[in-house]
Amino acid sequence: MTDQIWRLHMGSGPLIATAVHDGHDVREEVAEHLLLNDSGRLREEDPFTGEWTQAAPTRVLGTRSRFEVDLNRPCGSAVYRTPEDAWGLQVWKDNPPPDMFTRSLAEYDAFYSAMQSLFQEFSRQYGRFIVFDLHSYNHRRQGPDGPPADPEGNPQVNIGTGTMNRERWAPVVDTFIETLRSFDFQGGTLDVRENVKFFGGNWPRWIHENFPDSGVAIAIEFKKFFMDEWTGEPDRDCVETIGEALRFTAPAVLDALKKI
Repeated sequence: MTDQIWRLHMGSGPLIATAVHDGHDVREEVAEHLLLNDSGRLREEDPFTGEWTQAAPTRVLGTRSRFEVDLNRPCGSAVYRTPEDAWGLQVWKDNPPPDMFTRSLAEYDAFYSAMQSLFQEFSRQYGRFIVFDLHSYNHRRQGPDGPPADPEGNPQVNIGTGTMNRERWAPVVDTFIETLRSFDFQGGTLDVRENVKFFGGNWPRWIHENFPDSGVAIAIEFKKFFMDEWTGEPDRDCVETIGEALRFTAPAVLDALKKI
């Protein structure tokens, strides 16, 4: 399929990293109806998360904007139809034809069908597998010159575990959090906390519901302290160090998986 909305890079071993909101492109028929401009879309997407998937041998990257179809929402809300679906943003300049949304949802279904086959194979081959579900989130919603959100409720790294059997997967999750906290991050440590801002979306929920005994998906949300969320300009050193921190966790997390 030439127009699929994801890229799969296969590797060996039971660790997979996904970046389902990394994409920015939209197909031509969607672009014709969009009111929201490139920078407005980029602000709600998760740029650079695709780079961070290099922490794992197998990588899955979304190639389309979440404003075309959101792979981290249930099918019934995976296309944004009203401002209420999209942080109050006016996404469309008119009423797009229903067929456009139908085609977007067909791509969504194709993604989940492919992932079903992929994870079945991982379950068969390795017994158990781990997914790093990589995202980022805004913390300067009051504008480019406004104050950042209170760090108390906005950790640098939010670990979402609300959709998993936390007790079963505790060795993996606890090891991941402890190892990420222990990484020397530019002379300091990352503020890593669990279920403060987010609990995990539909993508990890689907993994846990369909692979309850073999799959654990850790929803990892980085606050956009590594970039200017209004201009899209990254701090390249910070982006690369986040990637190093994720790679640093992999050996310990894989070792913990063996003990379950």
